[in-house]
Amino acid sequence: MFECTLETELTIDWSDIDLLGHVNNLAIMRYMQTARVLFFEALGMSPDSKEQGIGPIMASVQGQFRKQLQYPGRVRVLSVIDEMRTTSMSMKHLVLSASGEVAAQGNDVIVIYDFVRQVKHPIPDSLRSAILAMPKKTIATS
Repeated sequence: MFECTLETELTIDWSDIDLLGHVNNLAIMRYMQTARVLFFEALGMSPDSKEQGIGPIMASVQGQFRKQLQYPGRVRVLSVIDEMRTTSMSMKHLVLSASGEVAAQGNDVIVIYDFVRQVKHPIPDSLRSAILAMPKKTIATS
């Protein structure tokens, strides 16, 4: 079981396949990146956040690959922010195969950044509240 606030469904593209015939690990990391971008867009932080003065930047990303994914197919990426600190937050992802098996999991550390002053910025109360207000759902995984 995994409690998430965003579920992203993606189609595996032919270009995601490596020489061994399965989805390349870099493609799986891109699936998590797509989910991360959509997550922040759902919170009102679009790619033009930099022009607004503050926005999220990636401090670290980690991935663990558990099962191969094959073409053709679809994947679901389940995402949740599971911890918020003063200027940063931790985000978790599960990448599920079409049959619901965990193919990969990811852990991100995202920092809110002041692009004008070039320093970390406290998570705005409005963003913190919006994250906490996002409805969560529990998804069965295998």
